[in-house]
Amino acid sequence: MQQTAAKYVTQQDYLAFERSALDKHEYYKGEIFAMSGASFKHNLIESNLRGTLHDFLKDKGCNEFGSNLRIHIPSNTLYTYPDIIILCDDPAFVDDEFDTITNPSVIIEILSPSTANYDRGAKFDLYREITSLHEYLLIDSTAIHAVLYVKNDDNTWTLSETKDLGQSLTIPSINFTVGIAEIYNGVDKVKR
Repeated sequence: MQQTAAKYVTQQDYLAFERSALDKHEYYKGEIFAMSGASFKHNLIESNLRGTLHDFLKDKGCNEFGSNLRIHIPSNTLYTYPDIIILCDDPAFVDDEFDTITNPSVIIEILSPSTANYDRGAKFDLYREITSLHEYLLIDSTAIHAVLYVKNDDNTWTLSETKDLGQSLTIPSINFTVGIAEIYNGVDKVKR
């Protein structure tokens, strides 16, 4: 994430700027940060997972969305674009532009070398303030490695992970199970 402005920006000014920008930007506590692009492997993993989720969620009351849907966390001011969002309730929008929600059920981030530490650490700290969030899934784009955090009834989080293509993972809130091999399908054919 690269900072684009040093002066304080209001959330309203950020939204006005972002809605006319050609590139995506995050917002946090008065600062705007440019978001970087993603590798082919990153996009392939996202495509694999979104396709499987889309087929699974048909007629189940939840929808999957890609990285063009912005989320906002009012308690800490973050505006960001997760790689994949699953929404199982009626969307709670920030305003009547209908382009920013506050109530994702599941967030999935595909880790890139430039964002992995942020997604695992500070960003997950911010995401945990979303009351509607049930699971947070991290998929590494440079190695076979999936980490799933599940929120418990007492608001603590339980971690499970796998590095085995023969394993699967389950997102409990939507009763969705997917094989790790399916997530990484075709990634081994991509050179570097």
